[in-house]
Formats: sequence, structure tokens, C-alpha cells
Amino acid sequence: MPEDLEARLTDLEAQLAHNARTVDDLNEVVTAQADLIDRLTRKVQALTEKLEDIAEMVEPGHVIGKPPHY
Repeated sequence: MPEDLEARLTDLEAQLAHNARTVDDLNEVVTAQADLIDRLTRKVQALTEKLEDIAEMVEPGHVIGKPPHY
């Protein structure tokens, strides 16, 4: 194999290895963010339910809605 072709092949292999590592790193970040979003979504839901329970205790029958100017 000519030297130039071999050097190009070596460079391509190095770039491929670097890209594979980058994809793995990004996958870890995306997975961690998805887990965080799931936890935060559950927490927001729980807090919303608590707020609705508190509102029901303060004003029974009151529905929490948008203000009239919306």
C-alpha cells in the first residue's frame, strides 16, 4: 500500500475512534439528562398535587385556573 494511502487510512481510523468516543460521551450526558428530567417531572407532579390539596383545604370547591386577563 502506498505511504500516502496508508497515512490517510491511519488518519481516518483515528478520526473514527475519536468520533466513537464522542458519541459515547454524549450518550452518557443525554442519559443523565433524561433521568434528571424524569425525576424533576415526578417532583413537579407531586408538588402540584400537594398545592391542589392545600388549595382545596383553604377554599373547598375552588378550581385553580388562569386569571381572567388570560
